[in-house]
Amino acid sequence: MKVYIKAINYALPEGVLTNEQVAAMFPDWTVEKIEKKLGIKQRHVTAENETASDIAIKAAEQLFETSSIDKSEIDYLIFVTQSADYHLPTTACVIQKRMELSQNLTAIDVNLGCNGYIVGLSLAKAVILAGQAKNVLLLTGETYTKYMHEKDKSNRTIFGDGASATVVSTEGIAEIGEFVIGTDGEGAENLIVKTGGARHLQPANDLKFDDFGNPLSSDNLYMDGPAILNYSLESIPALFKDVLEKNRLSKDDIDLHVYHQANIFLANLERKTLRIPPEKYYVNIENTGNTVSSTIPIALCEAMKDGKLTKGMTVLSIAQGLGYTWGGVVLFF
Repeated sequence: MKVYIKAINYALPEGVLTNEQVAAMFPDWTVEKIEKKLGIKQRHVTAENETASDIAIKAAEQLFETSSIDKSEIDYLIFVTQSADYHLPTTACVIQKRMELSQNLTAIDVNLGCNGYIVGLSLAKAVILAGQAKNVLLLTGETYTKYMHEKDKSNRTIFGDGASATVVSTEGIAEIGEFVIGTDGEGAENLIVKTGGARHLQPANDLKFDDFGNPLSSDNLYMDGPAILNYSLESIPALFKDVLEKNRLSKDDIDLHVYHQANIFLANLERKTLRIPPEKYYVNIENTGNTVSSTIPIALCEAMKDGKLTKGMTVLSIAQGLGYTWGGVVLFF
């Protein structure tokens, strides 16, 4: 049996944080510096009472409106997020109720970051091959902006909020190939919000500022940028090689590379490391920023819209995420 992406869509919150606004908050950043270094012009930001499930539902509703798929056909729901509505219950259960999906389905949350979409696809494919479902609704939704300190000039320039919706089925527009997925928990503390979970339930109230004026707090999103950069560059050659071998393909067989969209600086380093021609390496980040698990599905949608991704093309997707975790897959359009 073959398993396919049947339909895909995405949604962004209406709020926008532009480079002009960022530069006004942080005078040592200029509009030109931000765009040159990160390749980002703006990022979308959820409202105070807007959650990841809200924008994920929006993406799903748009998918059903623009495709021939009826939501009554969905018999499995996966929500990839690190911005759950509650500690409990599972946000996917809340989504099932709000969308009035069938009660005869499994609804689960998957707590993963930038490689969450690839892992979500692997789970969707697995449950279909196991005969547990015929049509899986895979949602991603992330609102990292809610966890940043207001004076965090690094993370606030990079991350934006966003969501996606994908239906995985036994027919569709892109056959899902073989996966390579891995984990190394040693890097867990290099991208983390330390408090709020069971390990450290109460706020630490330990805010301090480093020599460059950057806030350091256990109660907000912390990212060790250099460590993340080194991990990404060190791990991608082996992942690239392993995914191609698993799918019995060569580098020349790949028509388009659609990787996790972190920022243009990292994207260019990865592309040069792997010696991929610019015309085969798709980047779409300037109007969204890094939307974590939603970057790959957003990029796939935009690549199809602008004609860079067409029927008959073979696509390689790779992502590395916090944890550390990583994954790669080939999609046959």
